[in-house]
Amino acid sequence: MLVGLALIAVPLLIAILTAVLQIRDLADTGTKIVVQGVAGARASQALFGQIASLERTARLYDVLGDPKLLELYRTQDERLSATREQLHSQATSDARSTLEEIGVLQRSLRNTVMSAPPGSSAAVASDLSSRFTQLSALVERVAQQSNAQVDTQVAALEEQTLQARKRLLWQAAPLLPLAVVAVFVLTLGVGRPLRQLDRAISELGQGTFTNSIAVTGPHDLERLGGQLEWLRQRLLELAHERNRFLRHMSHELKTPLANIREGTELLMDGAVGELDSNQREVTAILRENGIKLQRMIENLLSFSAWQTSSVGLEATEFRLRPLVKQVLENQQLTLLSQRVRLDVRVEDVTLLADRGKIRLILENLVSNAVKYSPKGGTIHLRARATGAQLVLDVADNGPGIPPEERGHVFDAFYTGRAAKTTPVKGTGIGLSVVLEFVGAHGGTVQIVDGEFPGAHFRITMPIRVTSGDRPARREPKAHAHAA
Repeated sequence: MLVGLALIAVPLLIAILTAVLQIRDLADTGTKIVVQGVAGARASQALFGQIASLERTARLYDVLGDPKLLELYRTQDERLSATREQLHSQATSDARSTLEEIGVLQRSLRNTVMSAPPGSSAAVASDLSSRFTQLSALVERVAQQSNAQVDTQVAALEEQTLQARKRLLWQAAPLLPLAVVAVFVLTLGVGRPLRQLDRAISELGQGTFTNSIAVTGPHDLERLGGQLEWLRQRLLELAHERNRFLRHMSHELKTPLANIREGTELLMDGAVGELDSNQREVTAILRENGIKLQRMIENLLSFSAWQTSSVGLEATEFRLRPLVKQVLENQQLTLLSQRVRLDVRVEDVTLLADRGKIRLILENLVSNAVKYSPKGGTIHLRARATGAQLVLDVADNGPGIPPEERGHVFDAFYTGRAAKTTPVKGTGIGLSVVLEFVGAHGGTVQIVDGEFPGAHFRITMPIRVTSGDRPARREPKAHAHAA
């Protein structure tokens, strides 16, 4: 991947460096032209001023005859010579010739002024004036030649700029398609492994550890894919160990529990003698809690077996109403102890489904409703056929499910805050078993708001299950309905 980035970056860096160097050269040339033009303009302006001063000093000396004016003329003449030499070093050949003419005329004027006595004749004064005028004309020519020189250099700079622009375009023309192709190839080369990594991470986050992770692409991304594959295998091993532990513990618990159940039934049947009312009440409590413990163990076994995909659906045809009656009879003692009323409205629908799993779904939902219902509360159990779908509702009058817990109540071994305050503790996998078994039948579980004051679970599933109805995994949904 780094090599690909280098292939993209190196040509572009070379092009940028070349452009920077050319721009720097053009900038230096432009700066030089500006400096020379400004210096030439200032020197030409100085020449005009110095010639005017010379002429004025010469006229004053001719009128006044003061030797100090003659000394001043000599000083101004030297200053004019220095300015002329400065221009001579920067001027073109034409301007240098003109400057040499200025020098000759300047020396002639100096000799005349120095040798002529004050108060010369009008002819001498007119000659001096004529030569000063000629000197000014020569300086004007130098200024024009300097301007022409600047114009020529500016034109040359424009030509250089145009040529540099063309060179940059020709250099960039092959580089841009090359960069686009390189970026496209690199994107394809990196995009596919990134998508593979994203899919692998999503599967790991959802608890799917069966698909191996293989990332093809740059070495760095392949190595990251290898690390994710190691993590997947480790998580799969931990999941297997957990399920193996659950199976072993559940089976170990079933044997003594069966003996307890059998002894309790014998006591209830009077095998060791008739029981008085107090003894029968204690025996009923033992029997009820034995049934609860048996249901928890069945949940653990079902959950463990389902997680390892060792069981499937055993679809048979059965009526729903007798199954609901059986489930409620098993919960009769708990309902009486909690003084919970039932609101049952179940249509006599004939299902083609796994009867054992539907029974566990109903038992877990009813048990959950009993656990969270207050004393004297009501549990609502309704089932109806809607087309080819069965809609099953189980609701209570308890505290309901807080919004922040709804994303976790179907997670295995999760118990919410409300569960910690209830006298009956659970394993935290009842709703997880519900979600898995409903999903196995091609259905969905919804948490509904607004119809009942407490928790309200709605199951929608096909009345007749086919092989195409079973998805890999179902996620719970939360819906808000107006009351």
